[in-house]
Amino acid sequence: MVNMLSLQLRVAVVAALVTPALSSRFVGRADEQLLACGDAFYSKSKYTCYDGAFLCPVLNGQPTLRCNEDCYLPSMYSCVDNHLVQVQVQSSTATATGSVSSPSASASCAAARFHLSDPPYEDYFLSDCNSAAQVVVTSPLPDSNLTRIGPRLLVAWPAGNSGVVAFFRQRQGENGTLAMSLRNSSSTGNQLDPVFKDAGSGNPIVGVTGSIELNTSATLNVAILGSIRTIRDFTEGPSILQPSIQRTIKFTDKGNGTVELSRLWLDNTTTTTLTFTSASGNTPTINNQTVDFEAGTYTFSASYNYPQLEQLDNSEILDPRAQSLQATNLTQVDSLSFLSYTDKLLAGGWRFLTYFGRDTMISLLLTEPILSTGNGSATEAVIGAVLERLNRTDGSAAHEETIGDYSTWLNLQQNITSTAPQYDYKMIDTDYYLPIALADYLITNPTGQSRAEEFLSKTATVNPANAGLTYRQLALTNAEKIMNTSAPFASEGGQTVSNLIHLKEGQVVGQWRDSEFGIGGGRIPYDVNTALVPAALHAISSLSSAGLFPEHPDWNTTAAAYAKVWEDSTLSFFNITIPAAEAKHLLDSYVADNSLPFPSHSDSISSSSVTFYALALDGNDNQTRVRVMHTDDCFRLFLLNTTDGPQLSAFLSQAADHVLDPFPAGLRTDAGLVVANPAFGGDAVYARNFTRADYHGTVVWSWQLAMLAKGLERQIGRCSEGGEARQPAWCGDGPLRAKVVAAYNVLWDTIEANRAYLSSEVWSWTFEGGRFEVTPFGELSTTESDVVQLWSLTFLAVRRDEGLRS
Repeated sequence: MVNMLSLQLRVAVVAALVTPALSSRFVGRADEQLLACGDAFYSKSKYTCYDGAFLCPVLNGQPTLRCNEDCYLPSMYSCVDNHLVQVQVQSSTATATGSVSSPSASASCAAARFHLSDPPYEDYFLSDCNSAAQVVVTSPLPDSNLTRIGPRLLVAWPAGNSGVVAFFRQRQGENGTLAMSLRNSSSTGNQLDPVFKDAGSGNPIVGVTGSIELNTSATLNVAILGSIRTIRDFTEGPSILQPSIQRTIKFTDKGNGTVELSRLWLDNTTTTTLTFTSASGNTPTINNQTVDFEAGTYTFSASYNYPQLEQLDNSEILDPRAQSLQATNLTQVDSLSFLSYTDKLLAGGWRFLTYFGRDTMISLLLTEPILSTGNGSATEAVIGAVLERLNRTDGSAAHEETIGDYSTWLNLQQNITSTAPQYDYKMIDTDYYLPIALADYLITNPTGQSRAEEFLSKTATVNPANAGLTYRQLALTNAEKIMNTSAPFASEGGQTVSNLIHLKEGQVVGQWRDSEFGIGGGRIPYDVNTALVPAALHAISSLSSAGLFPEHPDWNTTAAAYAKVWEDSTLSFFNITIPAAEAKHLLDSYVADNSLPFPSHSDSISSSSVTFYALALDGNDNQTRVRVMHTDDCFRLFLLNTTDGPQLSAFLSQAADHVLDPFPAGLRTDAGLVVANPAFGGDAVYARNFTRADYHGTVVWSWQLAMLAKGLERQIGRCSEGGEARQPAWCGDGPLRAKVVAAYNVLWDTIEANRAYLSSEVWSWTFEGGRFEVTPFGELSTTESDVVQLWSLTFLAVRRDEGLRS
């Protein structure tokens, strides 16, 4: 969004904001009588003296006004609680002839705001042309677990994955009685307003200000300023506080009822500041490294001077054909815009406001029908970000980046003084999404086809290690890795467990279930081997056929042949079939042994056996197959159109059963489909590691619902494409086809019943009144769910096919 308007705004800001040092310089006519203002002298034609000692300049004949330590033009700014707030004006004005003139400079910086409630968390979002911020106010509910949830004010900024957090405790009364809430500004009527202060030659100071009310006296007992990663180390782990970071926080009484917490980052350039100013007459008091507050309202301001990202606004992220979503789904579009920037899309807020390769590519594939394409688009931001961060030595795609203050800290742990970013390459699944995304855009999409040469000719600039390499060279490196690692299994007689794709040595995670027990300690994940590898190989074949890999002209046929072997020969390694009698016993034991409050539904097993595919191979406690039913069938449904008739029929049948059968016989609950069901494990380790309080346990993930729904739709759609001769054999099996369509509709009924939660990352449940009721995941776990998550916004594009409704 860099244009002449934003440039004009920056020039205007430089002209409008004058620091005290500049305002103390005398500029005036030689014949004017000089007046005293404190220790300085000034002419009335050039300056105004405020409070007997503070000079503000006259600009173009208009006096500027004082706001705390700044001067401003009222046409551009207002002073709210001693902080400058940019004036919002209409984006365009009608001329006398009825045409529309160019927007004013201020209009190009109009702030966008929205609020999402996820008790006990209230999330507020603010963005303009200068910065973006998410503010989370936490107040425990009467039934909250007070060992996990306490009063908290958190501000998160996408730029640098940065933030501040202030934890509070009540000074008197019973634990859990302190409540916090935002109040509308008496000046602007907004809950949040932007902070902007030009810093001359350095980065401007940007941030957010608002008013927070405390219902009783409180103490700010822990503050963390700098990186969201530092905050997460404290909130999600054993409450780690790094001395090298905490000891640099300065507590300052600024007078006039204001206290300031500030910290100079490890880069010795960036400073984060958090201030509180009394708005109700009660002055906050510094007590060593804490701050005491009386009950009342306080103005807070959180700011820093770090380089900012360029956000894509609502119209820029959407395809022209999808612009109507701004009218029908504004909050979700606002959320998508908050996570979208010209050089990358972010995974989610507040915990993951940075690049995550897997998350963004899955989101791209699911939202492809509505996302903008072309130069400067959301689509190219996603793919470009992955290519930029690729490991040039082996072709691995980066899972996550570490930037800002945390990257400097990590570098220092290695005795390196540098602010250079770090990249995490431990995941194995991210590699395979890249060629799939490239083929989807550059081969299938008309705009992408026309952009292929120019896009792939771009030179990498983000990762210093990739400087000078083109996107095409980086894509080739990735494709070569996939071809080389998939060749052993695809070779004649090579279909063995040892030739499947394993987690990297020394790692316990490697795909989307990236918590410690996410795949039960397995080393060979189901989704990677049965879906991602063959899908990536098909994509490489398509890219090669289009001439994008001229170094390997044989890949168009070789990659396709590899793909056929992988898609036909991997499922059998993961197959688990349990006789009905044993399955019923396992269900009854799972419920009884774990004192679970819901029925086992063992009576729902009517066939001779229960079939599903292992979540992974080589699991914990000598589990050859990790016996956990799961939703990862969605990858194969969504990414592959397999041709092995009997195998496809059996696969679709069991996938439909898991949707139709109630948990724990299947995956379906009133709150959605759980992503893992340990009931058939037969070992206590399963129930212990897959619970409703585990990140990848018996919980519901929004994007998995979306991919499963779209995957079922794609498979059903094959029965209407290309005539009977090209249709899969299962399409002619009336009962099976009816079951798959029924599963599609039951799934969508469940999705629609939980529409209020679909934008959240993950949620859990509580069984009450004979139903599974949605419970925020953070109520049960130290891992807090993001209220906005990129891949949870995929329902903007994934819609129910009304033609299949029954």
